[in-house]
Amino acid sequence: MGLGTPVVLLPGLVCDATVWAHFSAALDGRAATTIPGYDSLDSLGAMAERVLRDAPPRFALAGHSMGGRVALEVLRRAPERVAAIALLDTGVLPLASGEGGQREAAGRHELLQIARDQGMAAMATRWVQGMVWKPRLGESALISSVVDMFARSSAETFAAQIRALLARPDASGLLPGIRCPALVLCGEDDAWAPAPRHREMAARIPGAALELIPQCGHMCTLERPEAVTRALLDWYARL
Repeated sequence: MGLGTPVVLLPGLVCDATVWAHFSAALDGRAATTIPGYDSLDSLGAMAERVLRDAPPRFALAGHSMGGRVALEVLRRAPERVAAIALLDTGVLPLASGEGGQREAAGRHELLQIARDQGMAAMATRWVQGMVWKPRLGESALISSVVDMFARSSAETFAAQIRALLARPDASGLLPGIRCPALVLCGEDDAWAPAPRHREMAARIPGAALELIPQCGHMCTLERPEAVTRALLDWYARL
């Protein structure tokens, strides 16, 4: 029996293949997987162009957090190449105008300053406090996996990807035109990309499946890997 449709898995802001380890292992023997990196690219469009340059001719596409936004930019450019799309703990709207946008930018730049002054590990130790479900903040193995992943990146890469996120385009208009199998998933307790946002996104995509993972924050694939992988395998099976 041959392999199924290839799968491209897109990490989020200063994340890497760690976030996809459980699902990619589940696909072993079923489908070839690719997990791109963005390096110092500082626009979501440039990231999407790199993904398309290196991806197979047609593929299933899943993105977590910033990776979900990159996935939508891939879809914008080459919808005929995307066989299925999964959007995890992400969003579609541009930076808010006025005070809301200023507050987001200030928060991101504050973290960047910590990364530059004290190192990525110090930044990650602070950032992770809002990234996972609060009752699990005392679980050293989980928290270390997140902090260590962020710490493997550099402040320069962090700065470039922050620029990309602050200049993110509005992707909301893409949702009604999605015609491939679609999954919208998030941690039910995600404080960064909350569940109501994902309900709205799923409602705008024809035939989309919606999965809200209980007792789970933003880092869903690391917090609840079994539940997330089950949902992703069901999505992939729709091909």
